[in-house]
Amino acid sequence: MSLFVPKFEESVIVREAEAEVVGAAPATIRLLADSSATGGALSTQRVTLKAGADGAKPHWHDNSAEMFFLLDGAADILSGEDVVTAGAGDLVIVPPGKPHAFAAVPGADADLLIVITPGVERFEYFRHLQRIRLGEATAESILEVQDLYDNHFLRSEVWETRRA
Repeated sequence: MSLFVPKFEESVIVREAEAEVVGAAPATIRLLADSSATGGALSTQRVTLKAGADGAKPHWHDNSAEMFFLLDGAADILSGEDVVTAGAGDLVIVPPGKPHAFAAVPGADADLLIVITPGVERFEYFRHLQRIRLGEATAESILEVQDLYDNHFLRSEVWETRRA
């Protein structure tokens, strides 16, 4: 086991009113702290989903674990071949290499705090997704930056069946 010691000297404080917001209902992302702000320790964002809305499609990270903490509501979270329904106060941590996805359950909103550790520069990834939503970039363009953001997509029959 190696020990990663992040290198940054000042506390990171992000006020809700100052957080960059990407997207709009049914899926809103608040960019809180990127890897560069935390010396590589973590990247974090808050994702708010309207009832039944998709968060992230099935994917995995080679080098980072991803933590999902439900601030409010309920979300389905894919972890490998299992789908866990998490409610307010629940925590799910997915290890590196394990496929995962998340979405609000039908009939319920979801408000999630998401942390990736060690951190990856992710803010530009979310901005890229926004450009796709706005028609400024193609959906296929996200495949060109999978390695850059350590975000690799795959199909999941378990997830597709659950979300059908």
